[in-house]
Amino acid sequence: QVQLVESGGGLVQAGGSLRLSCAASGRTFISSAMGWFRQAPGKEREFVGTINWNGANTYYADSVKGRFTISRDNAKNTVYLQMNSLKPEDTAVYFCAAKEYGLPSREGYEYNYWGQGTQVTVSS
Repeated sequence: QVQLVESGGGLVQAGGSLRLSCAASGRTFISSAMGWFRQAPGKEREFVGTINWNGANTYYADSVKGRFTISRDNAKNTVYLQMNSLKPEDTAVYFCAAKEYGLPSREGYEYNYWGQGTQVTVSS
């Protein structure tokens, strides 16, 4: 069982930066791939990025590649999403998710556990 709590969201101007954190509880965190997803009002949830269990491999959506970076600290049971050069279209609720087995995935349905989300608003 893994419980996830996101933090770090807020209001930022376009071009600014935010770092989201996702604190996990549960002994399976260290073996879990972790993902970040987002959902804007009136839109479907979309993949942002994912990281494998030891942080060696990361994958990103084209829309955030080069601007966002995922990292993790297994000693702290925490995964991070550093967001730079933010744009108004990045405005959404951001969710972290844990996938207990296998490789990282872009597919939300493959994740076993989800956090409650944190709001990110980027003003123009």
